Amino acid sequence: MNELEHRLQYPHGERIPAPGHTLEVAPGVRWVRMGLPFALDHINLWLLRDEQDGRAGWTVVDCGITDDATRAAWERVFEHELDGLPVLRVIVTHMHPDHIGLAHWLTERWQCRLWISATDFNAARVGSQTTTGYGGESAASFFASHGLTDPDSVAKVRARSNYYASMVPRVPAQYRRLMDGDVLDIGGRAWRCISGYGHAPEHISLYCDELHVLLSGDMVLPRISTNVSVFDMEPEGNPLPLYLASLDRLSPLPEDTLVLPAHGRPFRGLHERVRQLHDHHDARLADVMQACRAAPCSAADILPVLFHRKLDLHQTTFAMGEAIAHLHALWLGGRLKRTAGSDGVYRFAPA
Repeated sequence: MNELEHRLQYPHGERIPAPGHTLEVAPGVRWVRMGLPFALDHINLWLLRDEQDGRAGWTVVDCGITDDATRAAWERVFEHELDGLPVLRVIVTHMHPDHIGLAHWLTERWQCRLWISATDFNAARVGSQTTTGYGGESAASFFASHGLTDPDSVAKVRARSNYYASMVPRVPAQYRRLMDGDVLDIGGRAWRCISGYGHAPEHISLYCDELHVLLSGDMVLPRISTNVSVFDMEPEGNPLPLYLASLDRLSPLPEDTLVLPAHGRPFRGLHERVRQLHDHHDARLADVMQACRAAPCSAADILPVLFHRKLDLHQTTFAMGEAIAHLHALWLGGRLKRTAGSDGVYRFAPA
Protein backbone atom coordinates (compact mmCIF):
# COMPACT_ATOMS: atom_id res chain seq x y z
CA MET A 1 0.00 0.00 0.00
CA ASN A 2 1.48 3.35 -0.99
CA GLU A 3 1.50 6.49 1.17
CA LEU A 4 -1.59 8.00 -0.45
CA GLU A 5 -3.58 4.80 0.04
CA HIS A 6 -2.89 4.96 3.78
CA ARG A 7 -5.05 8.08 3.87
CA LEU A 8 -8.06 6.08 2.65
CA GLN A 9 -10.15 3.58 4.63
CA TYR A 10 -10.83 0.10 3.32
CA PRO A 11 -13.80 -1.30 5.24
CA HIS A 12 -13.36 -4.82 3.85
CA GLY A 13 -9.62 -4.89 4.40
CA GLU A 14 -7.81 -7.28 2.07
CA ARG A 15 -10.91 -9.36 1.36
CA ILE A 16 -11.86 -9.81 -2.29
CA PRO A 17 -14.52 -12.08 -3.80
CA ALA A 18 -13.29 -15.43 -5.09
CA PRO A 19 -13.67 -16.02 -8.85
CA GLY A 20 -17.27 -16.81 -9.69
CA HIS A 21 -18.49 -15.71 -6.25
CA THR A 22 -19.64 -12.46 -4.63
CA LEU A 23 -19.05 -10.41 -1.51
CA GLU A 24 -21.80 -8.24 -0.06
CA VAL A 25 -20.45 -4.70 0.48
CA ALA A 26 -23.73 -2.91 1.34
CA PRO A 27 -27.36 -3.99 1.71
CA GLY A 28 -28.44 -5.41 -1.64
CA VAL A 29 -25.04 -4.69 -3.24
CA ARG A 30 -22.70 -7.53 -4.15
CA TRP A 31 -19.15 -7.31 -5.46
CA VAL A 32 -17.98 -9.52 -8.35
CA ARG A 33 -14.34 -9.58 -9.49
CA MET A 34 -13.30 -10.76 -12.98
CA GLY A 35 -9.83 -11.25 -14.42
CA LEU A 36 -8.28 -9.18 -17.22
CA PRO A 37 -5.35 -10.16 -19.48
CA PHE A 38 -3.43 -6.92 -18.85
CA ALA A 39 -1.10 -5.45 -16.25
CA LEU A 40 -4.32 -4.15 -14.67
CA ASP A 41 -5.44 -7.71 -14.02
CA HIS A 42 -9.00 -7.36 -12.76
CA ILE A 43 -12.25 -5.43 -13.00
CA ASN A 44 -14.89 -5.04 -10.30
CA LEU A 45 -18.49 -5.64 -11.36
CA TRP A 46 -21.57 -5.19 -9.21
CA LEU A 47 -24.90 -6.89 -8.57
CA LEU A 48 -27.76 -4.77 -7.22
CA ARG A 49 -30.88 -6.44 -5.81
CA ASP A 50 -33.76 -5.20 -7.94
CA GLU A 51 -37.40 -5.53 -8.90
CA GLN A 52 -38.96 -4.54 -12.22
CA ASP A 53 -42.54 -4.92 -13.38
CA GLY A 54 -43.29 -7.08 -10.37
CA ARG A 55 -40.32 -9.42 -11.00
CA ALA A 56 -37.61 -9.84 -8.39
CA GLY A 57 -34.05 -10.14 -9.65
CA TRP A 58 -30.76 -8.34 -10.13
CA THR A 59 -29.24 -5.43 -11.99
CA VAL A 60 -25.72 -6.05 -13.27
CA VAL A 61 -23.36 -3.05 -13.39
CA ASP A 62 -20.55 -3.54 -15.95
CA CYS A 63 -19.73 -6.76 -17.75
CA GLY A 64 -16.07 -7.71 -18.27
CA ILE A 65 -14.43 -8.39 -21.63
CA THR A 66 -15.61 -10.98 -24.13
CA ASP A 67 -13.65 -14.15 -23.52
CA ASP A 68 -14.37 -17.70 -22.40
CA ALA A 69 -12.95 -17.21 -18.91
CA THR A 70 -15.24 -14.26 -18.16
CA ARG A 71 -18.30 -16.06 -19.51
CA ALA A 72 -17.47 -19.11 -17.37
CA ALA A 73 -17.05 -16.93 -14.27
CA TRP A 74 -20.43 -15.32 -14.92
CA GLU A 75 -22.04 -18.75 -15.26
CA ARG A 76 -20.71 -19.66 -11.81
CA VAL A 77 -22.17 -16.42 -10.45
CA PHE A 78 -25.53 -17.18 -12.05
CA GLU A 79 -25.54 -20.68 -10.57
CA HIS A 80 -24.45 -19.86 -7.03
CA GLU A 81 -24.95 -16.16 -6.29
CA LEU A 82 -28.32 -14.97 -7.67
CA ASP A 83 -30.55 -16.79 -5.16
CA GLY A 84 -32.33 -18.39 -8.10
CA LEU A 85 -33.40 -14.99 -9.49
CA PRO A 86 -32.87 -13.57 -12.99
CA VAL A 87 -30.85 -10.62 -14.26
CA LEU A 88 -33.37 -7.86 -15.06
CA ARG A 89 -31.09 -5.26 -16.68
CA VAL A 90 -27.47 -4.52 -17.47
CA ILE A 91 -26.04 -1.07 -16.69
CA VAL A 92 -22.72 -0.13 -18.30
CA THR A 93 -20.79 2.85 -16.93
CA HIS A 94 -18.89 3.46 -20.19
CA MET A 95 -17.70 2.01 -23.48
CA HIS A 96 -14.27 0.61 -22.61
CA PRO A 97 -13.91 -3.11 -23.36
CA ASP A 98 -13.66 -4.33 -19.77
CA HIS A 99 -16.97 -2.62 -19.00
CA ILE A 100 -19.11 -3.30 -22.09
CA GLY A 101 -17.43 -6.33 -23.66
CA LEU A 102 -19.98 -8.96 -22.61
CA ALA A 103 -23.06 -6.72 -22.65
CA HIS A 104 -24.35 -8.39 -25.81
CA TRP A 105 -24.04 -11.85 -24.24
CA LEU A 106 -25.57 -10.87 -20.89
CA THR A 107 -28.55 -9.07 -22.41
CA GLU A 108 -29.25 -11.93 -24.82
CA ARG A 109 -28.84 -14.61 -22.19
CA TRP A 110 -31.29 -12.90 -19.83
CA GLN A 111 -33.50 -11.18 -22.43
CA CYS A 112 -33.01 -7.81 -20.79
CA ARG A 113 -32.03 -4.28 -21.75
CA LEU A 114 -28.69 -2.49 -21.79
CA TRP A 115 -28.68 0.88 -19.98
CA ILE A 116 -25.86 3.27 -20.94
CA SER A 117 -25.27 6.86 -22.05
CA ALA A 118 -26.05 7.51 -25.70
CA THR A 119 -22.55 8.82 -26.36
CA ASP A 120 -20.84 5.71 -25.06
CA PHE A 121 -23.34 3.39 -26.73
CA ASN A 122 -22.55 4.87 -30.12
CA ALA A 123 -18.80 5.03 -29.44
CA ALA A 124 -18.87 1.33 -28.57
CA ARG A 125 -20.75 0.50 -31.77
CA VAL A 126 -18.17 2.37 -33.84
CA GLY A 127 -15.34 0.66 -31.99
CA SER A 128 -16.76 -2.83 -32.42
CA GLN A 129 -17.05 -2.29 -36.16
CA THR A 130 -13.66 -0.65 -36.76
CA THR A 131 -11.17 0.40 -34.10
CA THR A 132 -11.04 3.28 -31.68
CA GLY A 133 -7.79 4.78 -30.56
CA TYR A 134 -5.97 1.59 -29.67
CA GLY A 135 -4.57 0.47 -32.99
CA GLY A 136 -4.69 0.47 -36.77
CA GLU A 137 -3.34 2.80 -39.42
CA SER A 138 -4.99 5.94 -38.07
CA ALA A 139 -3.68 5.36 -34.53
CA ALA A 140 -0.18 4.58 -35.82
CA SER A 141 -0.09 7.79 -37.87
CA PHE A 142 -1.44 9.83 -34.96
CA PHE A 143 1.11 8.54 -32.48
CA ALA A 144 3.88 8.99 -35.07
CA SER A 145 2.87 12.65 -35.39
CA HIS A 146 3.51 12.94 -31.65
CA GLY A 147 6.93 11.34 -31.78
CA LEU A 148 6.34 7.59 -31.50
CA THR A 149 8.31 6.94 -34.67
CA ASP A 150 10.47 3.88 -34.08
CA PRO A 151 9.52 1.36 -36.78
CA ASP A 152 8.83 -1.51 -34.39
CA SER A 153 6.34 0.43 -32.27
CA VAL A 154 4.61 1.92 -35.32
CA ALA A 155 4.28 -1.53 -36.90
CA LYS A 156 2.83 -3.03 -33.71
CA VAL A 157 0.28 -0.23 -33.29
CA ARG A 158 -0.69 -0.53 -36.97
CA ALA A 159 -1.17 -4.29 -36.58
CA ARG A 160 -3.65 -3.88 -33.71
CA SER A 161 -6.47 -2.86 -36.04
CA ASN A 162 -8.90 -5.32 -34.43
CA TYR A 163 -7.97 -4.60 -30.84
CA TYR A 164 -11.26 -3.15 -29.54
CA ALA A 165 -13.47 -5.51 -31.54
CA SER A 166 -11.55 -8.53 -30.23
CA MET A 167 -12.94 -7.74 -26.76
CA VAL A 168 -16.20 -6.09 -27.86
CA PRO A 169 -17.26 -8.08 -30.93
CA ARG A 170 -20.85 -6.85 -30.72
CA VAL A 171 -22.93 -4.24 -28.96
CA PRO A 172 -26.64 -4.80 -28.22
CA ALA A 173 -28.85 -3.40 -30.96
CA GLN A 174 -31.07 -1.56 -28.47
CA TYR A 175 -30.43 0.34 -25.27
CA ARG A 176 -32.01 2.63 -22.72
CA ARG A 177 -30.36 6.00 -22.42
CA LEU A 178 -28.78 7.22 -19.18
CA MET A 179 -28.26 10.94 -18.66
CA ASP A 180 -26.82 13.10 -15.92
CA GLY A 181 -29.34 13.61 -13.13
CA ASP A 182 -31.49 10.60 -14.01
CA VAL A 183 -32.70 8.79 -10.90
CA LEU A 184 -33.10 5.02 -11.22
CA ASP A 185 -35.29 2.97 -8.90
CA ILE A 186 -33.20 -0.13 -8.23
CA GLY A 187 -34.73 -2.44 -5.67
CA GLY A 188 -36.71 0.39 -4.10
CA ARG A 189 -33.64 2.60 -3.66
CA ALA A 190 -32.91 5.75 -5.65
CA TRP A 191 -29.63 5.75 -7.59
CA ARG A 192 -28.65 9.06 -9.24
CA CYS A 193 -26.67 9.18 -12.47
CA ILE A 194 -23.61 11.44 -12.41
CA SER A 195 -21.95 12.03 -15.76
CA GLY A 196 -18.20 12.33 -16.04
CA TYR A 197 -15.93 13.29 -18.92
CA GLY A 198 -12.30 12.98 -19.92
CA HIS A 199 -11.87 9.24 -19.38
CA ALA A 200 -14.69 8.19 -21.69
CA PRO A 201 -17.13 10.15 -23.85
CA GLU A 202 -19.95 10.20 -21.26
CA HIS A 203 -19.17 8.03 -18.26
CA ILE A 204 -22.06 7.39 -15.86
CA SER A 205 -21.44 6.83 -12.15
CA LEU A 206 -24.31 5.92 -9.82
CA TYR A 207 -24.86 7.30 -6.32
CA CYS A 208 -27.36 6.04 -3.71
CA ASP A 209 -27.92 8.57 -0.92
CA GLU A 210 -29.78 6.06 1.25
CA LEU A 211 -26.72 3.80 1.33
CA HIS A 212 -24.07 6.52 0.87
CA VAL A 213 -22.63 4.33 -1.91
CA LEU A 214 -21.00 5.53 -5.13
CA LEU A 215 -20.48 3.13 -8.03
CA SER A 216 -17.62 5.19 -9.44
CA GLY A 217 -16.66 3.09 -12.46
CA ASP A 218 -13.28 4.39 -13.62
CA MET A 219 -13.78 8.02 -12.57
CA VAL A 220 -12.26 7.55 -9.09
CA LEU A 221 -9.86 4.68 -8.37
CA PRO A 222 -8.07 4.20 -5.04
CA ARG A 223 -4.60 3.10 -6.14
CA ILE A 224 -3.99 4.35 -9.68
CA SER A 225 -4.95 7.49 -11.54
CA THR A 226 -7.66 7.18 -14.16
CA ASN A 227 -6.38 7.14 -17.74
CA VAL A 228 -7.12 10.43 -19.50
CA SER A 229 -6.02 10.28 -23.13
CA VAL A 230 -6.20 11.93 -26.52
CA PHE A 231 -6.66 9.47 -29.40
CA ASP A 232 -6.77 9.67 -33.16
CA MET A 233 -10.55 10.02 -33.46
CA GLU A 234 -10.35 13.44 -31.74
CA PRO A 235 -6.77 14.52 -32.44
CA GLU A 236 -7.07 18.00 -30.90
CA GLY A 237 -9.02 16.79 -27.88
CA ASN A 238 -8.56 18.37 -24.46
CA PRO A 239 -9.87 15.77 -21.99
CA LEU A 240 -7.83 16.58 -18.87
CA PRO A 241 -9.74 19.75 -17.85
CA LEU A 242 -12.99 17.83 -18.46
CA TYR A 243 -11.84 15.04 -16.17
CA LEU A 244 -10.74 17.38 -13.39
CA ALA A 245 -14.04 19.28 -13.56
CA SER A 246 -15.88 15.94 -13.38
CA LEU A 247 -13.98 15.03 -10.21
CA ASP A 248 -15.17 18.27 -8.64
CA ARG A 249 -18.78 17.26 -9.31
CA LEU A 250 -18.25 14.33 -6.92
CA SER A 251 -16.95 16.49 -4.08
CA PRO A 252 -20.42 17.42 -2.71
CA LEU A 253 -21.10 13.75 -1.90
CA PRO A 254 -20.78 12.88 1.80
CA GLU A 255 -17.30 12.29 3.19
CA ASP A 256 -18.36 8.84 4.46
CA THR A 257 -19.42 7.71 0.96
CA LEU A 258 -18.42 4.13 0.27
CA VAL A 259 -16.76 4.24 -3.15
CA LEU A 260 -17.08 1.07 -5.23
CA PRO A 261 -14.45 1.47 -7.98
CA ALA A 262 -13.96 -0.55 -11.15
CA HIS A 263 -10.40 -1.41 -10.11
CA GLY A 264 -8.96 -1.76 -6.63
CA ARG A 265 -10.82 -2.25 -3.35
CA PRO A 266 -13.92 -0.46 -2.02
CA PHE A 267 -12.87 2.53 0.06
CA ARG A 268 -13.95 5.56 2.05
CA GLY A 269 -12.22 8.90 1.72
CA LEU A 270 -13.72 10.30 -1.49
CA HIS A 271 -12.81 13.93 -0.73
CA GLU A 272 -9.23 12.96 0.09
CA ARG A 273 -8.92 10.93 -3.12
CA VAL A 274 -10.28 13.78 -5.25
CA ARG A 275 -7.64 16.07 -3.70
CA GLN A 276 -4.94 13.49 -4.38
CA LEU A 277 -5.92 13.21 -8.04
CA HIS A 278 -5.93 16.99 -8.48
CA ASP A 279 -2.50 17.17 -6.85
CA HIS A 280 -1.23 14.35 -9.08
CA HIS A 281 -2.23 16.09 -12.29
CA ASP A 282 -1.03 19.49 -11.07
CA ALA A 283 2.39 17.94 -10.43
CA ARG A 284 2.45 16.21 -13.82
CA LEU A 285 1.53 19.45 -15.59
CA ALA A 286 4.33 21.22 -13.75
CA ASP A 287 6.78 18.48 -14.80
CA VAL A 288 5.67 18.79 -18.43
CA MET A 289 6.07 22.56 -18.36
CA GLN A 290 9.57 22.23 -16.93
CA ALA A 291 10.57 19.74 -19.63
CA CYS A 292 9.20 21.96 -22.40
CA ARG A 293 11.09 24.97 -21.02
CA ALA A 294 14.33 23.01 -21.30
CA ALA A 295 13.69 22.07 -24.95
CA PRO A 296 10.67 21.67 -27.25
CA CYS A 297 9.10 18.29 -26.51
CA SER A 298 6.93 15.81 -28.34
CA ALA A 299 4.59 13.50 -26.44
CA ALA A 300 7.11 10.68 -26.90
CA ASP A 301 9.75 12.91 -25.28
CA ILE A 302 7.41 13.38 -22.32
CA LEU A 303 6.89 9.65 -21.63
CA PRO A 304 9.90 9.27 -19.27
CA VAL A 305 8.82 12.49 -17.52
CA LEU A 306 5.36 11.08 -16.73
CA PHE A 307 6.16 7.35 -16.41
CA HIS A 308 9.20 6.13 -14.50
CA ARG A 309 8.94 2.47 -15.47
CA LYS A 310 9.36 0.33 -18.56
CA LEU A 311 6.15 0.20 -20.62
CA ASP A 312 4.89 -2.60 -22.85
CA LEU A 313 3.02 -1.78 -26.06
CA HIS A 314 -0.42 -1.85 -24.39
CA GLN A 315 0.81 0.54 -21.71
CA THR A 316 2.66 2.71 -24.26
CA THR A 317 -0.50 3.48 -26.25
CA PHE A 318 -2.27 4.65 -23.09
CA ALA A 319 0.86 6.50 -21.94
CA MET A 320 1.08 8.32 -25.27
CA GLY A 321 -2.56 9.31 -24.98
CA GLU A 322 -1.92 10.61 -21.44
CA ALA A 323 1.17 12.55 -22.51
CA ILE A 324 -0.74 14.22 -25.34
CA ALA A 325 -3.59 15.04 -22.93
CA HIS A 326 -1.22 16.87 -20.57
CA LEU A 327 0.46 18.71 -23.43
CA HIS A 328 -2.92 19.69 -24.90
CA ALA A 329 -4.17 20.99 -21.55
CA LEU A 330 -1.19 23.36 -21.47
CA TRP A 331 -1.32 24.17 -25.21
CA LEU A 332 -5.06 24.85 -25.40
CA GLY A 333 -4.82 26.65 -22.06
CA GLY A 334 -2.37 29.10 -23.63
CA ARG A 335 0.76 28.10 -21.73
CA LEU A 336 2.44 26.15 -24.54
CA LYS A 337 2.61 26.63 -28.29
CA ARG A 338 2.64 23.76 -30.78
CA THR A 339 4.78 23.56 -33.91
CA ALA A 340 5.10 20.85 -36.55
CA GLY A 341 8.69 19.99 -37.43
CA SER A 342 10.06 19.12 -40.86
CA ASP A 343 9.82 15.48 -39.70
CA GLY A 344 6.05 15.87 -39.22
CA VAL A 345 6.27 15.60 -35.42
CA TYR A 346 4.45 18.06 -33.16
CA ARG A 347 6.59 19.65 -30.45
CA PHE A 348 5.55 21.96 -27.66
CA ALA A 349 7.39 24.90 -26.12
CA PRO A 350 6.42 27.77 -23.78
CA ALA A 351 4.05 30.25 -25.46
